Amino acid sequence: MITSSSSSVRTGPCPAQLWIFSSIGKKTIVSLTGIALVLFVIGHLLGNFTIYLGPDAMNLYAEKLHSLGPILWAIRLALLATVVLHIYFTMLLWKENKAARPQKYIASDPIKTTVFARTMRLSGLIVLSFVIFHLAHFTVRVVDPSFQNMETQLDGRQVHDVYAMVVKGFSSAPVVLGYVIGLFLLTFHLSHGISSLFQTLGITNSHIRHTYELAARVLAWALFAGYTSIPIAVFVFGLGKGAAQ
Repeated sequence: MITSSSSSVRTGPCPAQLWIFSSIGKKTIVSLTGIALVLFVIGHLLGNFTIYLGPDAMNLYAEKLHSLGPILWAIRLALLATVVLHIYFTMLLWKENKAARPQKYIASDPIKTTVFARTMRLSGLIVLSFVIFHLAHFTVRVVDPSFQNMETQLDGRQVHDVYAMVVKGFSSAPVVLGYVIGLFLLTFHLSHGISSLFQTLGITNSHIRHTYELAARVLAWALFAGYTSIPIAVFVFGLGKGAAQ
């Protein structure tokens, strides 16, 4: 029996690719990248809280991060890749759901869909714009060029004065308002997104779903309170105004 050699050669996408672009694969990637981003948001807030410990504490924290060198850039690139994957596969899922339900239902069920769920795509895109501004503001330092020249002494070394930069950055009413709005939309996004992670990964059910949803909202609003406390403390209560002169 003669068998064509071409029949023995595997054609088409590999199993891993098939799984990645399957519905469950896309949902799993969105969930795992979402978990990674939530953990980063929590860790970033804990680092930002060093502002309440004074200039030396915050500048020392920032200096330790910068001392990581290539490792810090590897982390940044990994975070960027995580964001890109999260957005890309989220949009693929949205297109998949839209194709499955080309016509909107005449009546919607307020129990199954909430304002958080209905605004996920819009809030996500606005949050992305907010993150880009935040990076331009405090990381790349192009919003206010004076940030580039802010330096201070720390343990006998000349270092970038991150404390003074943050205080000056949050001394502007439009900037503070923009941060509060951006963080408010991030809270909306997380309120639905965190609870959806558990459902997608199959670690929830109808009996405990409300508990997960409540926990997600509590965490999201706790993050909102923590993050907004910094610009409000600076702008309204004058945190660091004397030390950052």
